[in-house]
Amino acid sequence: MAMEEPNTTYMEVEEAENSDDYRDQNWDDWKVDENGDEEDEDEAMNSELLCLFCDSLYNSSNALFEHCSSAHRFNFNTLKTTFALDFYGCFKLINYIRSKVAENKCWSCGIVCRSKEDLLNHLHEVINFDEGLFPWNDDEFLKPLNEDALLYSFDDADEGDDVEDVMSVDKKELIKDFEHISIDEDDFESETEENKPIASIQNGGKSASVTDATFSNGIVTAEAGASSYKNLDDQDSSLYIAKVAANKVKDVNKSYFGGYSSYGIHRDMISDKVRTDAYRQAILENPSLIKGAVVMDVGCGTGILSLFAAQAGASRVIAVEASEKMAAVAAQIAKDNNILRIGSENEGSDPGNGVMEVVQGMVEELQSTQKVRPHSVDVLVSEWMGYCLLYESMLSSVLYARDQFLKPGGAVLPDMATMFVAGFGRGGTSIPFWENIYGFNMSCIGEEIVKDASRIPIVDVIDSCDIITNSTVLQNFDLVTMKLEEMDFTAKVELELKGETSGNGSPGSKPITTWCYGVVIWFETGFTERFCKEKPTVLSTSPHTPSTHWSQTVLTFSEPIAMVSSGKLNVDKMAAVGTDACPAVKIQCRISVVRAAQHRSIDISMELSGIGPCGRKRNLPAQMFNL
Repeated sequence: MAMEEPNTTYMEVEEAENSDDYRDQNWDDWKVDENGDEEDEDEAMNSELLCLFCDSLYNSSNALFEHCSSAHRFNFNTLKTTFALDFYGCFKLINYIRSKVAENKCWSCGIVCRSKEDLLNHLHEVINFDEGLFPWNDDEFLKPLNEDALLYSFDDADEGDDVEDVMSVDKKELIKDFEHISIDEDDFESETEENKPIASIQNGGKSASVTDATFSNGIVTAEAGASSYKNLDDQDSSLYIAKVAANKVKDVNKSYFGGYSSYGIHRDMISDKVRTDAYRQAILENPSLIKGAVVMDVGCGTGILSLFAAQAGASRVIAVEASEKMAAVAAQIAKDNNILRIGSENEGSDPGNGVMEVVQGMVEELQSTQKVRPHSVDVLVSEWMGYCLLYESMLSSVLYARDQFLKPGGAVLPDMATMFVAGFGRGGTSIPFWENIYGFNMSCIGEEIVKDASRIPIVDVIDSCDIITNSTVLQNFDLVTMKLEEMDFTAKVELELKGETSGNGSPGSKPITTWCYGVVIWFETGFTERFCKEKPTVLSTSPHTPSTHWSQTVLTFSEPIAMVSSGKLNVDKMAAVGTDACPAVKIQCRISVVRAAQHRSIDISMELSGIGPCGRKRNLPAQMFNL
C-alpha cells in the first residue's frame, strides 16, 4: 500500500539580489556540439531523451523523470534534494547510472543481474549511502559515456518549482572544465561473463560482497570505499532533509492506515479462527493477569481485543487506533455493547459503567496529547504481526508503547515471537498443476512461473506434505526485552532432507534424488507462562497447523537444488554440487531480514550453499526480495 513518493519541497531560500540577471542565466541558453561549437537551441530542445533504465524515449526531462519514478522507483528530484546535489553532482549521478545499467548492475546496491530484464525487475528504492560517500562522486563521471541529451536538460525538471536551485553553476564554465578531464575508456568496459561477480556492492571502484554490507535502521548501507563528498551541513539543510523524510513516512502511514478502513480486511482477521481464538484464550482465560488491570490495545481496529479485555474484567481499556474511520467504528461498537468510557481518566469525567476508551492517533503521538500517563499500563496487547512476521513494521509501535506506557514488570501479549524456515519440494510450486490440463502438457507455463517467483516473495499456503527438509528456527524475539534495531537480523541455518529418501539405505545404493525448490518462512507467537500463568497459548502459522490469513512466505530458489540423505553414496565427484549427478546432502542458508528504505516494507536477502556428500561446497547466486 505504498504511496507514490511526493515531489514536494520545503526549503526556503532568499531571492537572488539581481533577479533579472539571475533569470538571464537560464541554462537552456546554450548547447555545444562535440566539437565545442554552439548548437541551435531549438534543435537541442527537440532531442529525444532516453530513459536511464529502459529504452523509452521522452521529449522532456520532466516526463522522463516521472516515468523513472513510477516505473523504476527512481525519483530524481527527491534524490537531488535529499543528498543536496548541485549541478555537478546531478551530472555525475546520471553518468554513473548510465555506466552501471550498461553492465546490468543496480546503480543503488551494486548487485549484478543476469540480464537487463532482471535488472528492471530488481530496481528498488535508494539505499542509504554512508555519510555522503556517494559512489558517483568521482571526476570520471563528469565525462559522458556517449551523446546523452539528458545531460543538457535535466535541470528543466526544476522549472515551475517553488524553490530555485541554491547552488547554480555557469554552464559555459563547466564545459571548459570538461576539456581538462582525461578518462581512460577501459574504466567503462563491462566485465566478462567469466569474472563477473554474482552479487557485489560497487563504490568508487571498490567492491564488497553482499555479505560485507551492513544493515542500519532497516537500510542497506554500503561501506566500500568511495570518493568523499562534502554535504551541506548547515542547520537549515539538515532540517529540510528531515522534513522530506518525515513527509515520506507520513504519506506511507496515511496509505497504510487508510487501507485498514476497509471492513473486508477486518472480516478476514476476525474470521481467522486460529488468530482470534488464541487472543481470546490468552485474555479471557488468565484472570490473574487481566482482572482489575489497565490494558492498552495498540492498533485496535474494530476493538475486538479490547472487548475481550473488558469482558475479562479489566478496570480500564485504552484502545489506540490510527485510522480515523476505524477509531470511530470501534467507539460505536463499544457504545453499542455498553462498555464505552466517556472521557479519559485525566479529564476527570464520570466513566459510568464503561471501561473502554478509544484514542484516535498513532501510539507514538499519545505522549504529547497527555491522554495516557507514562508507565501507567499493566498489560500491553496488540495483534501487530504481518506477513513474514515483520512486514508492516508495526512491531516498532508496540516497542514504543512498551517503553513509554507499560509499568515496570508489566505484561506484553504476546511476549514471544519465533520465525521458522524449511525447504519445500516440487509440490509446493505450480509445476504439477500445469503438467496435465485435461490431458495436455502445459508445464512450460509452470516453469516460467517458478522462474518469475525467484524474483519476488510469494505469500501462499504450502501443504505440509510439500515440506521436504527439517524445520529450523530462523530468529527468536523476546518482546519484553528486545530493542528496535533487533528487528533487522541475519541468521544462518542448515537444511537436510527429512525421512528416509535414499534407496534401501545400504552403502553404495543409488540415492533417490529430491529437488528443493525454495524455502518457506512462517512464525509463531507465544503467550507464555511468564504472564499467562493459568492458560498459556501459542498462535502458529505453520504449514503443519490449520491455515491462517498470514499463510506462509515463499522464497523460490533461482534454480532448484538436488538433495539426498547423508550416507555413503555413489556420486560424480566432478559434477556441480546440487545437480542430479552430485546431489547435496545439506543446504546452508544465510538469510537477512531488514526494514526497507520504503517505510513499512522489508528486504530479504538469501545466500545459499549446497554441501556435497564429500564435503564439497557450491555457492549459488545471492538473491534479494522486497516484501
